[in-house]
Amino acid sequence: MKNSLLESPFDRRNFLKKSAIAGTGFMIAPSGSLFGATSANNRLNIALIGAYGRAKAHYGTLHKENVVAICDVSRENLAFAAKEFPKAKIYEDWRKCLDHPGLDSVLCCTPDHHHAFISNWALNRDLHVYMEKPIAITVNEARIVRETYLKKKHKLATQVGMQRHAFNNFSRLREMIHDGAIGELKDVHVWGNRQIPKPGYLPAAGTPPDGLNYDLWLGPSPDHPYNPGYFTGRPGANCLQWNMYWDFGIGQMGDMGSHTMDLVWNVIDAKLPDSVKVASPEAFNPDVTPVNLTSTYMFPKNDWREKIRVTWYQGGAMPKSPSKWLDLNKIGHGAMFKGDKGFVIADFSSRMLYPSGKDIDLTYFKPRTKDEITPPLGNFQEQWTRACKNGQPTETACNFEYSANMIETMCLGLAAFRAGVPLDYDGGRGQFSNNAAANQYLTKPYRKGWTFDG
Repeated sequence: MKNSLLESPFDRRNFLKKSAIAGTGFMIAPSGSLFGATSANNRLNIALIGAYGRAKAHYGTLHKENVVAICDVSRENLAFAAKEFPKAKIYEDWRKCLDHPGLDSVLCCTPDHHHAFISNWALNRDLHVYMEKPIAITVNEARIVRETYLKKKHKLATQVGMQRHAFNNFSRLREMIHDGAIGELKDVHVWGNRQIPKPGYLPAAGTPPDGLNYDLWLGPSPDHPYNPGYFTGRPGANCLQWNMYWDFGIGQMGDMGSHTMDLVWNVIDAKLPDSVKVASPEAFNPDVTPVNLTSTYMFPKNDWREKIRVTWYQGGAMPKSPSKWLDLNKIGHGAMFKGDKGFVIADFSSRMLYPSGKDIDLTYFKPRTKDEITPPLGNFQEQWTRACKNGQPTETACNFEYSANMIETMCLGLAAFRAGVPLDYDGGRGQFSNNAAANQYLTKPYRKGWTFDG
């Protein structure tokens, strides 16, 4: 039986229609007891890990639940969050926070290099998890989290913070491709134009302020000297100061790439590619992820499409426009789907159909009626909190299977960049089949004492 809304367009559509009906299913109280969905006292006991910056975007949703623990490596951030959630217990170390008594769930907004660790530790404790993107920064991390989640997906609700997925354009785009607006899907291109070049890790500069636990900020990362430059970004966007470094993130693939590739992932119903190759004008930098990169993935056929090629472009690399009338460079983050009858070009909130070819009159395309379209997803965070409580934990748009498959694919591009050659990938084994030496790039070093299986 299929349990994920992502396994087919029909499952997804039917779930979303059902989810619009109020008062169905059961709810799980913080004590673990089941009772009717209409209970006014039904709230999740949530730990907020990473309490400021990006976390502020979640405060509205969190105020509808019970925030019983807040965790941050900055005392200033903790003080800010404590004013919002004065009854919550305060922690600096997320490993201790996850053992707070009576927890139901975790919402995490830490730096990227903590994400897979916190996700796996929380799943090991049977906690629901909302994890900001990306869910992982290596292939191996993505596979570890996915494997743990799949063992527990029928009882734990998960969501990765690709909140643009709630835009109605995501569903309209999927419907157009699946309903045949461009005929048979052949090729997909997706891109992001952000460029943040860096020469290398920041040099040692000063000492951490008294209110910052820099050792815990590093967490599982190998040691790097403190530099205030890692913390100079505005709240909610400070990731741009560190996420391009290999030990802290995966650059634009994990940042805007998570959002933009989601436009494609929501359409193509893919799991993992069977090959990857890359092109870049940049030489490998052992400190910093590439800025300008093109990575091309081949995905096996499935039950509705043939084998397809998906190409990701970043940092100035771009696909060729299908027409001199269309300047793709004016779309900062977008996707283009090529079929045998034309193209669909989209960004997060809009889309354009460009028929192409002889005798293309669009009579082959029958748009679905108003009552057949996918209902709005609604509030992205609250889709997760509902799934935590209504007995349908797999029914979130960006659960850990969907999201881990996507970020594993992106990380394969970085592995191929480091290997410098095209690679064939065995997704079942999680290994490159034509180049054993390249398998070293599927993981990374960590600090002694930090484990995924805590």
